[in-house]
Amino acid sequence: MRIACVQMRSTENLQDNLAKAAGYVEQASGQGAGLVVLPEFFNTIFFAQYQDSRYHALAEPDDGPSITAMREAAQRHRIAVVATLYEKVEAGLYFDTAMHIDPAGEIIFKYRKVHPAAVLSLEKIYFRYGTRFDTYALDDWRVGIGICYDMGFPETARCLSANGAELLIAPYATSRKHMFQEVLRTRAFENGCFLAAANKVGQEGHWQMGGGSLIAAPDGAVLQSADTASDALLVADIDHAQVEQARIAYPSRRDRRPDLYGALVREADAGL
Repeated sequence: MRIACVQMRSTENLQDNLAKAAGYVEQASGQGAGLVVLPEFFNTIFFAQYQDSRYHALAEPDDGPSITAMREAAQRHRIAVVATLYEKVEAGLYFDTAMHIDPAGEIIFKYRKVHPAAVLSLEKIYFRYGTRFDTYALDDWRVGIGICYDMGFPETARCLSANGAELLIAPYATSRKHMFQEVLRTRAFENGCFLAAANKVGQEGHWQMGGGSLIAAPDGAVLQSADTASDALLVADIDHAQVEQARIAYPSRRDRRPDLYGALVREADAGL
């Protein structure tokens, strides 16, 4: 399967952002990709750098203009799209949600960010946390999604892998550059999964977004990588055989001891 990641700067102009994203969807399809991943909050600037209730107005339902435009682009170019936006469920109830849109333009899966960030950003005041690490089928692949700060926790990728994921998708909107790619390569390696990370780039409000988007192999090798300054489209081929080879070479799945990991799931432990 051929996959693609979009690294892009967003502005405060919704229509410009949607047109740019749709253009990248078309380019990815033209290069033979069957799946393209957009950055977190591709349709707006990273608003959670501010504390201002007016930004709740950016939230959209899944039939709002942003996902509708991506559904149309997916259908027009016959390609699957993962698009992540500030989702409005009802007034006062919002999530950071990645939606997998199939080539027919249908939303077949949603993942809601489990770890809203409170490191520099103010996401916790804007949306509620998700509660599941479900995976889903994409052709003969099993896919899991973790959004931005989620992937800073090894438990996220491990839960997705334990739930069958062979491909990890990671939409990002972060300014972080230190250890960014190293952490993502580690998530791929320690779980024997391909990993596709799409970040924002450039100046958005007061933040300089970090770029550094990548596609990593199950052995941690970087297949494609973007710089920290420019918009980019990354395209790479992934192969089930590489997942199998990586998991044989580093058989951590065999050697895990979940019977001893109870401390990680205690609901009340001041030490964790």
